[in-house]
Amino acid sequence: MSILTTTAQRHDPDRPSPDALLQAARREEGSRGRLKIFLGAAPGVGKTYEMLTVGRARLKSGADVVVGVAETHGRTETEALLEGFETVAPRPVPYHGTVLEEMDLDALLERRPALALVDELAHTNAPGSRHPKRYQDVDELLDAGIDVYTTLNIQHVESLNDVVAQITRIRVRETVPDGILDRADDIEVVDLNPDDLIQRLRDGKVYVKGNAERALKHYFSRGNLTALRELALRRTADRVDDELLSHMQANAIAGPWGAGERVLVCVSEDPHSAGLVRHAKRLADRLHAPWTAVTVEGPRSLSLDEAARDRIADTLRLADRLGGDAVTLPGARRVADDILAYARSTNVNHIILGKTDRSALFELLNGSVVHDIVRRSGNISIHVITGEAARADPVPAKSVATAVEKRPIEILPYAIGLLGTGAALGLALLVEPYLGVENADLILLTAIVAVAVRFGLGPSLLAVVAASLAYNFFFLPPVYTLTIADPTNVAAFLLFTVVAVVVSNLASRSRCEAVVSHGRARATERLYGFSRKLAGCATLDDVLWATSAQIAAMLRVRVVLLLSQDGAVSIRAGFPPEDTLDAADLGAATWAFDNERPAGRGADTLPGAKRLFLPMRTGRGIVGVIGLDTDGTGPILSPEARRLFDALADMAALAIERVRLVEDLDRAERAAETDRLRQALLTSISHDLRTPLSSVLGAATTLRDLEEALPHDAKKDLLATIIEESERLNRFIVNLLDMTRLEAGAIAASLTPQDVDETVDTALRRLGRILTGHRVVLDLPTALPALRLDPVLFEQVLVNLLDNAAKYAPEGSTVTVRGTAEHGQVRLEVLDEGDGLPEADVERVFDKFYRVRKSDSVRAGTGLGLAIARGFVEAMGGTLTAGNRRDRLGAVFTILLPVPAAGHLHSKRAASA
Repeated sequence: MSILTTTAQRHDPDRPSPDALLQAARREEGSRGRLKIFLGAAPGVGKTYEMLTVGRARLKSGADVVVGVAETHGRTETEALLEGFETVAPRPVPYHGTVLEEMDLDALLERRPALALVDELAHTNAPGSRHPKRYQDVDELLDAGIDVYTTLNIQHVESLNDVVAQITRIRVRETVPDGILDRADDIEVVDLNPDDLIQRLRDGKVYVKGNAERALKHYFSRGNLTALRELALRRTADRVDDELLSHMQANAIAGPWGAGERVLVCVSEDPHSAGLVRHAKRLADRLHAPWTAVTVEGPRSLSLDEAARDRIADTLRLADRLGGDAVTLPGARRVADDILAYARSTNVNHIILGKTDRSALFELLNGSVVHDIVRRSGNISIHVITGEAARADPVPAKSVATAVEKRPIEILPYAIGLLGTGAALGLALLVEPYLGVENADLILLTAIVAVAVRFGLGPSLLAVVAASLAYNFFFLPPVYTLTIADPTNVAAFLLFTVVAVVVSNLASRSRCEAVVSHGRARATERLYGFSRKLAGCATLDDVLWATSAQIAAMLRVRVVLLLSQDGAVSIRAGFPPEDTLDAADLGAATWAFDNERPAGRGADTLPGAKRLFLPMRTGRGIVGVIGLDTDGTGPILSPEARRLFDALADMAALAIERVRLVEDLDRAERAAETDRLRQALLTSISHDLRTPLSSVLGAATTLRDLEEALPHDAKKDLLATIIEESERLNRFIVNLLDMTRLEAGAIAASLTPQDVDETVDTALRRLGRILTGHRVVLDLPTALPALRLDPVLFEQVLVNLLDNAAKYAPEGSTVTVRGTAEHGQVRLEVLDEGDGLPEADVERVFDKFYRVRKSDSVRAGTGLGLAIARGFVEAMGGTLTAGNRRDRLGAVFTILLPVPAAGHLHSKRAASA
């Protein structure tokens, strides 16, 4: 997230955190089951054994415990623990000619035990299961209010997948999202010394002997097991640390507790702050702890010049690049109080501060943040870094020159403050004879507050001095002199002055906080609007054009965006549009991209270029370069504009990376789909092409070799087989060619007036041999209107639908062709008496190479007939849908075709005549 928009949500450390209380309430809800994960570093450490042992203890205590699935892998000691448990029988799932056994989720939900034992959380379910992953089954059990004990190895955690692959050189394909571990109510680490685990492998207690020897040579080396063990312990420790922090916030417990290390470094406009950040990074690395860089943005921030604000922003960005969190706290109290309140609320136990170079007199008058934090830190360790130590890491010099705006002292607010005080004095003199002196001084105080709210502390203090003198001169006797005769009036005068100073100070501070909040809200609103615009961009060109237009509008500059393409950077967008760059600009843009540093006008490198080129980065590296240009001379960006540009560039870089990731995912999905279609095509060819060829070859060979010995009827049967299988092979090739034509967009329907019943009759004659085992019923009204059809395409549609009905309907059943005319359309239905279509396959049956599975078999066919039929019908302006019959079991395929206007149809018939 951009430093400009990162702020911390503050809450009173003496009150429970609302977020922590909400998390605790969700955990206590009784509607969802509780999840306990037995986490191990590697297979064989005893996760299943421990789960069954704890489950047996629950069973003995009277709990209703059921085993959903337990993988013993033949280990006798684990199998012995299963005795006495009620076990849900596995569900058989047919898969490629074999039968796989999966956990019966529905039976477990129907049984509804208090606790279910489900082994191997990362398991991938067999195709055809309700959920592709077992952790999704577990999530459904939890939603049903069933507690679940499950097991998991650390290498299956999604975020650690790359780390495990780097350690073991083996990529684990089955992973579980980290959110499952975060939502778990309890995680128990099942730990085993690497030497003991290796011995268990050698004893054959993990794998059979041959597999154990291979595992010892590769995955189960002592170094690998030690690294995996550390990953498991660290992942669990991080979760425990988060639980501790939530517990402290929910119960308003003052921190820190020393259970885990957290480092906080305080950042200010001091030039040594970058050194403090680097020191915090080194300390956090030594402690293996998370760390945060924090700055307090309060009334004092308004008095800082742009160079100082720029240093703070650059230092926070440095912390972000070094892996820390960058946080900006809105100041509502003293700086030390804000920092300590944040530290205690986040359980920080190390605070890093820079030693101040200010004089003792300055600290006496204004206080010292360092001394205040040290005095009030309690049991938080405070690290005060000297200037020399911090100077070893100086703040990086700005690589891009920026314009520093010097604010001259404005006389007008002071003059208006005096005029306002004078007006209040005049009003007070008018009302003093009637309301008394007590109300006159209130009028003056009101004027002071108004000046403080409108113009700030300086003009309000001048108004205090003027109002105090006027109060003494006009209202305290002797009047019209600056002397005070009555001692009691001295106290009144002093009290009036003190109250005026305090009130003006409070009012000016409130004004400063309001100005800071307004500025932050305005910047956040502009960036939020830009983020919404980027979120709506679906393509890379949309993101680039939106970015260039937004930067140009907000910074009032000309913009070009360059991305790498074919090894060189080139312009992809600009505002106003720009197509080319001169040699100097192109060289500066290339250098900025290659080195990830600014170049060009105003930069340290290639300053002779016309434009300033700034890199766009994400955590994965550079994604592009932005070029800026203005008509004026001098630096292009002020420090404030540079901070805004950094925020815009960061958001644009993330959006570009998001679009690229989506494009990569689309390419991967297309490649996977292409591979699936290729495999389906090869499968279809290997079966549906080879089978008829084998039949033809066998029948022809028999006729050649045994022609003299065969009787006449046998010869007729063999010839009929050759013809039938040849026709089947011809239909297969025609389907392939038709699908190729459809995908190439080469299908152009030649529409002429046709009678539907004639086309149906032709299709039935073509399929006479295939439909011999079925009873065909025609229900076509004689008044069915003629339609504008392509007779060849429409006949093929009917052939494919009738062939599909004959294929999936049992022998001797009825195939019905029904037609009706309604609402300017002709509805033609092909109904069979088969098993019907599964609800999940009603639309998928029109996918290429997809065939509905029935029990453990698949009907012969390529899976192209219905896809081709739909394509042909749509080419003729109609629709083809699938569904199930309502009157009885069976499928129904419905064709809807528009009835042409009478005049149009008549003219066409006349033309054809």
